[in-house]
Amino acid sequence: MHEMSLVAGLFEILEEKAREHGARRVTAVRLRVGRLAGAVPELLVTAFDMYKKGTLAEEAALITVPVPVLVRCRACDEKFEVDDYVFQCVACGAPDLEILSGTDMLVESIELETDEDASL
Repeated sequence: MHEMSLVAGLFEILEEKAREHGARRVTAVRLRVGRLAGAVPELLVTAFDMYKKGTLAEEAALITVPVPVLVRCRACDEKFEVDDYVFQCVACGAPDLEILSGTDMLVESIELETDEDASL
């Protein structure tokens, strides 16, 4: 499962950020997942749940936020979302489109618990 290697990379980021902030655990992670990112959000959550056992994110939730494919027509400059994977301008019909978003994954936020949080 490709998603497992993506989650392994995510855990490297989580461990680094936890160290930077002196956190004792990760409580939640929000991950923006583009529709053309090459990952299935449900499988990312499953992989995360499998990978987190025995880590500082053992009780954390992975929340995936879908990112639509946004394109710009190079012929007429129209911007629109592609829903059905038909890459043709909705305004002029040209096939020459620039993809603006929806191809990547981005860690949007990480919620950490520090020792200071425990005393509140």
